[in-house]
Amino acid sequence: MSVARIDKRFAELKAQNTSAFIAYVMAGDPDLETTFDILKGLPAAGADIIELGFPFSDPMAEGPTIQRAAERSLAAGTKLRDVFALVKRFREIDQDTPIILMGYMNPVEYLGYDRFAQTASEAGADGLIVVDCPPEEADALSDALDANDIALIRLATPTTDADRLLTVVKRTRGFIYYVSVAGVTGVKEANADAIAEAVARVREAANLPVAVGFGIRSADSAASIARIADAAVVGSALVDEIKHWLSSRDATEQTESLLENGTASAKVLEKATVLAQAVHSARLAAKG
Repeated sequence: MSVARIDKRFAELKAQNTSAFIAYVMAGDPDLETTFDILKGLPAAGADIIELGFPFSDPMAEGPTIQRAAERSLAAGTKLRDVFALVKRFREIDQDTPIILMGYMNPVEYLGYDRFAQTASEAGADGLIVVDCPPEEADALSDALDANDIALIRLATPTTDADRLLTVVKRTRGFIYYVSVAGVTGVKEANADAIAEAVARVREAANLPVAVGFGIRSADSAASIARIADAAVVGSALVDEIKHWLSSRDATEQTESLLENGTASAKVLEKATVLAQAVHSARLAAKG
């Protein structure tokens, strides 16, 4: 289904007058099996769309939380082929939840556009976000993705003016990702009131749903974004649960304490459930 899977999910949520909860997880953090446990549990936890990061050694748009996640993933030996394999395993149990791959150009360039797009499509991915790919240089990648019916999803930011926005939305499919703050992920808190006008402007220019990310860390902030945008994207707040779990595990050697602390995947899914509920109930709560 690919792009159609994304379009269908947004259409369903629009009919319900609710925003989408998009959950980000870094593939291979802290290992591939934990990532798979998280992936297969996210739909039941309320995730409408999943962003699956592929690790890169210089994630320039990321704050410390996702930088460390990429480092842990690379240290565990995660390769791009492992990311595709995770998507393929997920598709064996879930044919409905869209999966967006998110990362940087170097791994895509290394594999080659055509091979990347074909392999991603065969695995069951629906879209791609490449943080450091300027629209002016994206035609060859767009061609390869279009040929395999995979959406290239671009970023708009608070500094994207009206002229630049026309370039950004060109050949964008699925949805537009609006970066709510100037800076890196997981550092500043998103302010819905401050970005409401910009979100509306981006939606009109693109004629696509607008997902807002970078700076959504709590249920309250997720709900406030859900009231103005078509989707709220949460990454660092989920990845932090893995970091906290690892720190707690390393701080004790008592088996009982480890068992009481649960698993890394359980912690992530617990957090995702809270955030998803906040997103899905936001508009109803506003009416009440």
